[in-house]
Amino acid sequence: MKDTIQQSLRLLVANRYLLVLTAVMVLLALGFAVYVALSVRPSELQLVSHYSAFGVTQLYRDQWFYLLTFGLFGLLVAAIHSTLALKLLIVKGHSLAIACAWLGIAMILFAWTTAIAVINVWSPS
Repeated sequence: MKDTIQQSLRLLVANRYLLVLTAVMVLLALGFAVYVALSVRPSELQLVSHYSAFGVTQLYRDQWFYLLTFGLFGLLVAAIHSTLALKLLIVKGHSLAIACAWLGIAMILFAWTTAIAVINVWSPS
């Protein structure tokens, strides 16, 4: 197992383009998590978190700490897409691994814009 991980990391370092994309994705996710953590303020104000047409009340509300899951989502996307891109590099080749890394970056950027919109709507100021 240890040898497999070491060989995979050597292959990643040999492919500099994928290494740079993976590093950018991880840094973007860390920046996103820090932004969310610094933007969320504790409050008694509740946030509409999801909608269901089948419940008694159709809009369900959650507390302020629900917004912290946005940052966790970004970190999870970066971890999974980095691992998946490395595995795709080994199994399928360069082009599919690059596409997976770019998709991870796009998902983090989309999550960031969504989080900005939700935090601005929720912001008590």
